[in-house]
Amino acid sequence: MADLSKNDEAVAAAVEAPAGRGEPILQVRNLKKHFPLTQGILFKKQVGAVKAVDGVSFDLYQGETLGIVGESGCGKSTVAKLLMNLEQATAGEVFYKGQDITRLGGRALKAVRRNIQMVFQDPYTSLNPRMTVGDIIGEPFDIHPEVAPKGDRRRKVQELLDVVGLNPEYINRYPHQFSGGQRQRIGIARGLALNPEIIICDEPVSALDVSVQAQVINLMGKLQDEFNLSYLFIAHDLSIVRHISDRVGVMYLGKMAEIGTDEQIYEHPTHPYTQALLSAVPVPDPEARAHRERIILTGDVPSPANPPSGCSFRTRCWKAQERCSQETPLLAIPTRFDGLDTPAAHLSACHFAEEKQVVPVH
Repeated sequence: MADLSKNDEAVAAAVEAPAGRGEPILQVRNLKKHFPLTQGILFKKQVGAVKAVDGVSFDLYQGETLGIVGESGCGKSTVAKLLMNLEQATAGEVFYKGQDITRLGGRALKAVRRNIQMVFQDPYTSLNPRMTVGDIIGEPFDIHPEVAPKGDRRRKVQELLDVVGLNPEYINRYPHQFSGGQRQRIGIARGLALNPEIIICDEPVSALDVSVQAQVINLMGKLQDEFNLSYLFIAHDLSIVRHISDRVGVMYLGKMAEIGTDEQIYEHPTHPYTQALLSAVPVPDPEARAHRERIILTGDVPSPANPPSGCSFRTRCWKAQERCSQETPLLAIPTRFDGLDTPAAHLSACHFAEEKQVVPVH
């Protein structure tokens, strides 16, 4: 494994494997993706960069779901593309079972991608309208023919349709003949085709009706238990993330602000940004709502092309002090909690992190 930076060492020292999880199946260390900004038409000159992902680190364990939340533009989907090598990382490492996949290509990358699949956000654009359901789900077998011989593919596709709750007789239908929820089930079946160990879910239910969202989430939970899958579940709906996730990471402006178990994040948040996010979640109970403190953030989200010095959240944070503009906080155990009542797995990137009770999100 490559040498770790100071921040990575802090993460590696602080993160403890969840009970019974063992070694992580996926390790992300100081992952960065900077898109260059250029001037000129013929002779382009780089004048800066959009820091879409700027030093993200986390671990994913076998059989667990790690939820990633944050507002639009914080870099969640870019992280998903980097993990799949759909985008080339500017810096950092992604270790799958100890192997850095950011530097792989050709057959080696093809072999890894068999074990890491993706379910996309929009079920209307992620399925080719000119292909039948059988062709869509069976396409991975063209790339990895060793998984299903040609004479056995129709049976395999029908089995996958049945697994995701669709009639196997729909194999010759086209995507336009299905509802949004059914199309997303087809996308999930395609993701399962190669028997992967990890599925990256990039906001897989955000385009669906609320009732259909519940059905798809329940299906994913059932499939995880049945096939021992690991999920990286990206979403902006905090209640959905809590329902499905074992641990949760909160992103802001390309960085990880806080990470911990669902209970730690939702009931004992320590980062000001996490606290502000949770305070904005609608609460149906009038009595609970009356006792909740609403945190209103001032100002706009800074541009990722010109992020603030030090802590990227400091321009909107009510706790910001001089230290915040000079020193970038590490994702680690808050100093005041070190050795006290906060488990090591609860990490926060804030100089002045402190626990704040909030109305739980259910």
